[in-house]
Amino acid sequence: MKQFDKTKVYIVSMAHFAHDIFSSFLAPLLPLIIDKLGINLSQVAVLDIIRRVPALFNPLLGLMAEKRDVKYFIILTPAITAISMSMLGVASSYFILIFLLFIAGISSALFHIPSPTMIKKASGEQTGKGMSYFMVGGELARTLGPILVTSVVSWWNLEATIRLMPVGIVASIILYIKLKDFDTSIKAKKFEKGDTKALLIENKTFLIFLASFILFNAALKSSLTLYLPVYLVNNGSSLWYAGISLSILQLFGVIGVFFSGKISDKIGRYQTLLFSSITTVILMSLFLYFHSIVILALLGLFVFAPAPVLMAMVQDTNTSMPTFMHSIYMGINFGLSSIVVLFIGYMGDTVGLNETFLICNILGLGAFLVTILLNRSK
Repeated sequence: MKQFDKTKVYIVSMAHFAHDIFSSFLAPLLPLIIDKLGINLSQVAVLDIIRRVPALFNPLLGLMAEKRDVKYFIILTPAITAISMSMLGVASSYFILIFLLFIAGISSALFHIPSPTMIKKASGEQTGKGMSYFMVGGELARTLGPILVTSVVSWWNLEATIRLMPVGIVASIILYIKLKDFDTSIKAKKFEKGDTKALLIENKTFLIFLASFILFNAALKSSLTLYLPVYLVNNGSSLWYAGISLSILQLFGVIGVFFSGKISDKIGRYQTLLFSSITTVILMSLFLYFHSIVILALLGLFVFAPAPVLMAMVQDTNTSMPTFMHSIYMGINFGLSSIVVLFIGYMGDTVGLNETFLICNILGLGAFLVTILLNRSK
């Protein structure tokens, strides 16, 4: 039985933190960007989609990663993401924002495709536990990121975001020192032309479930992670309060992802998804009615909980091409989330964000239902 290698898991998880703290800048800056450039919610949705477009190439990148030492992806991407995201505040036009977010999207894809496979290798028989640590790094980054960037624009101005760029560059230098002699390579596997097709056919039922769950879960998750600051500001809150609220949501998300993977190792993946999905819908309903920050914190515990569980399920497929399989998951995740983000933006412009959040909550029930259906089919 392979042992859980804490050192390797911690290093990759900290790399996740260093990368995602910068990718979390968009949502808290949106109220100011909307005011500066005069864009609407549909255009905001396009910005987030542009950031996800590189996910279309995830399977290709996954095949590439199967044959290469991926540690340099992990080392370089925090600096690349930091440079592009720190320039959002100085962007003078909508098209410059699109360019910057596209670069950040490429960087994000290069980081997130190989890193979970490295976590799996280091986790031994405790894949769920390893994914929980990995996701804690990302969720903790998305907790501190909004506070960091909101503080900077509050102390100075929107353009001051560029002052954060050196932090990401230094992070990549530190990661190079930590990882330069670290054997993170994934041994190349010989595969025939038809292997990828056979892999997809073999896992067809699981991938359909995965896509369905992600589609419905994204309705709730995307509405909160991207539009929560705009929603709160539109309902009379200050930018500072909106940023703090997003950070509280993400902070409790850290706790949720930390425990959900480990819990799924003990009680089962499907049982964990069932409980988290129905609880999320209930808490979202209460938040929309009471607008309580306490309920928002509880919501954070469950809305992010499925992430490490789904990643563990992908790795549980026991394929000979784990990085490619994870790239398929990432492609489905980002692709469907992009559709949902565009839907939310369009509905927000058409009927208002309050009504749109309610619709997203109703759609969230679908994640609970598809989990029941797959569990029964098994």
